[in-house]
Amino acid sequence: MIVKQYVKDFEKLGFGMFVHFGLYSELGKGEWSQNTLQISQAEYEKLCDRFNPDKDWAKKLVALAKEVGCKYINLTTRHHDGFSLYDTCGLNEYDAPHVCGRDLVREFVDACNEGGIIPFFYHTLFDWKDDLFETDFKGYLKYLRQSVEIICKNYGKIGGIWFDGYWRRRDCDWEEDELYGLIRKYQPEAMIINNTGLSERGALGHIELDSVTFERGKPLPINQPDAPKYIAGEMCQVMNDHWGYAEEDVNYKSVGSLINDLVQCRRYHCNLLLNVGPMGNGLVRPIDAEILRLIGKFVAKNAESLYDVEPSGIEVDNPDDFILKNGNTYYVFRVNVPMSANLDVALSSEHRAGISFDFDKKIESAVWLDNGETANVTAENGRVNIKTTPYTYGRSYHVRVCKLVCEE
Repeated sequence: MIVKQYVKDFEKLGFGMFVHFGLYSELGKGEWSQNTLQISQAEYEKLCDRFNPDKDWAKKLVALAKEVGCKYINLTTRHHDGFSLYDTCGLNEYDAPHVCGRDLVREFVDACNEGGIIPFFYHTLFDWKDDLFETDFKGYLKYLRQSVEIICKNYGKIGGIWFDGYWRRRDCDWEEDELYGLIRKYQPEAMIINNTGLSERGALGHIELDSVTFERGKPLPINQPDAPKYIAGEMCQVMNDHWGYAEEDVNYKSVGSLINDLVQCRRYHCNLLLNVGPMGNGLVRPIDAEILRLIGKFVAKNAESLYDVEPSGIEVDNPDDFILKNGNTYYVFRVNVPMSANLDVALSSEHRAGISFDFDKKIESAVWLDNGETANVTAENGRVNIKTTPYTYGRSYHVRVCKLVCEE
């Protein structure tokens, strides 16, 4: 099986930031607000009068991504409302340069390049504003390819193009050969991803695609023996219920559950693409930023176990736990680890039993990554047992990682 290096490089990124940002951000009712709330086009376009993001929105976004350990950012260059953050070069005037006099995709790419973050582009496949989508589908596809050509050739090297909306007309011929061939012409090493949505998580689709998606769902093993090509995997996830900024959405997931999403993605060699929906000024909502920073603290303490790693193939006795490796270094992930506390103080004070697995290598050292403490490890007759050490009172990150360094 041929393995493309840029696909392997993508797998090593581990953690990315998804950014849903557009006119809907001004409204503060989610990215589907125009459609779901049945807002007329004329009324919706009034948002153009006040759309003018903070001058440093992109730099602040990149700084936050770097702080929390994200290696790439995927920005909605055009969402389903048809409004483009990039210069459409005469295709229409429904874009940021005509509305606020700025090419926001250029600002984003420049900030990413300056900050060492890889830029990815989300681009919708369907468009509520363009009548061609319903009246002349082949004509619409030509417009779509012209749009994609612009973002492929005008912004330098990018990490990938991430499409969304194939499910809108699943039975139609989307002329994918032409679309993906166009991308390869300008960006031969860009990841091509076409989100299969909530109903077909993990489906490959067209043979030219480089990754499967697990939108808001748990990843599964990929690259099975019967797979037609080597592919990557990515799970995109929201912090609350909306992708775009929704002022009244307070249904946030716990930080612990999002950390669990991250490590379960890495378990299956998939990346986590965690979403933020900036406000109309382009700045990230304070609660979103703080949730990311808390996740970032876990990432910082366990970074070496999250990026350039791969599944070990070692089976453990607890289905929630797993082991990754990098060469002769193994990372044992313990999930649902409690903190140590008085039984009258904390519900999660009960210590978990140890983790056991067959292991034929000689262990030179064993430490907990988050604090460097030596782990309690015993090995006998090819069987290893690691006693779970709970988090000390005052700390609780849900997951602990034990690093095993072995002889070559």
